[in-house]
Amino acid sequence: MKNSSFATKCLLLAVTLGVLAYFGIQGLDYLSDPLTTTLAYNYQVEEGTDLSGYVVREERVLADDAGGLLRLQRSEGERVSAGGTVALVYADQTSLDRQQEIDELTGRIDQLQFAQEASVGSEVLLKLDAQIMRSLLAYRSELAAGRLDNAEEHETELRSLVLKRDYTNSDSEDLSGQIAELQGRLKELKAQAASSVRRVTAPVSGLYSAVVDGYETVLTPDALADMTPSQLNTVKADETVASQTGKLILGDCWYYAVTMSAEQTEALRDAGGSMTLRFAKGVEQDQTVTLYAVGPEEQGRVVVTFRGEYNLAQLTLLRRQSAQLIRRTVAGIRVPNEALRAASTKVDQEGNRTTAEGLGVYCVVGMEARFKPVEVVYSGDGFVLVRSAAASDQESLRLRPGDEIIISAKDLYDGKVVG
Repeated sequence: MKNSSFATKCLLLAVTLGVLAYFGIQGLDYLSDPLTTTLAYNYQVEEGTDLSGYVVREERVLADDAGGLLRLQRSEGERVSAGGTVALVYADQTSLDRQQEIDELTGRIDQLQFAQEASVGSEVLLKLDAQIMRSLLAYRSELAAGRLDNAEEHETELRSLVLKRDYTNSDSEDLSGQIAELQGRLKELKAQAASSVRRVTAPVSGLYSAVVDGYETVLTPDALADMTPSQLNTVKADETVASQTGKLILGDCWYYAVTMSAEQTEALRDAGGSMTLRFAKGVEQDQTVTLYAVGPEEQGRVVVTFRGEYNLAQLTLLRRQSAQLIRRTVAGIRVPNEALRAASTKVDQEGNRTTAEGLGVYCVVGMEARFKPVEVVYSGDGFVLVRSAAASDQESLRLRPGDEIIISAKDLYDGKVVG
């Protein structure tokens, strides 16, 4: 019994020593050859400058119609032709209430006429159901985005569609009687309103905006070319300029005026072509602009004006605005600086080493390390963007997103077993 117990203890001791020796060897191998890798992936870098300035447009303030109650007829950013109605002026509250009743009657007659037509076939009903579903989804989307003004428009449309759908279940003869009764009432109301409503029309064509902030006559496109940084920085709204009717934005172009150093301006001139302007708020999409004008230098700074020719209807409410000017966008495969090698090493069957100059990275391919040549397109903080420099007939040497790049390893060479 004693011999058996002693043998068991010796066996357990041997197994324990063997396990400890195994993990010790593995630890020494890791410390002596610390293989670390990372995955390559596509990345994009934007070179930009933060700016703060003014959005400038050619604007014409509309005169207020003295007396009466004003009711605007145009939405923000809507295009108005010359002579088109911008607003209606009602003589008193009674006239305004009468107009609201006219609008309600007009909408109800339209709904009843639609229901009368829909009674002749099911295709109209299916189309109406689809419109209700689209309107409901649009209404929910606007609410989720916090755009209450747009949500109100979708709510009105949705209510009208639902009423149309409800009226389709009514008898067609009964609908004809309702329509005739409402049309008679509508004709009577229009006759009463004829002399109590005045129209405010657009003197020229343009985009309508309800907001007049006093900068319309102070900041104009013609004044930007000769403006100095001190003038732009101290510009103030003209408090005498005001209108409840709103204004018209003329032309198709808009401008963004900022102060910059003369050195930055030279870099913009050298870059030439179009650039991207990203407003901090108020506009979701990036704007394409070009360098329009550079004002006189003042203590090393100048007023720089950028010009945009698109999306003017989306910029009608912008004035003092922060933005980022994106001069250049660079795309490539992101690689850590430590993984970049200036040369590749190969070992032949006899153990002789040869080194060839050429920028690249080592990647794990199967169980081996393989050198893949690259070209640096951008250097960042702790990383570089590269693209493959392998020849077109060497597909296996092309670096691709998803490749496992070796960051560090001891005695690294092309073909070394690392798995």
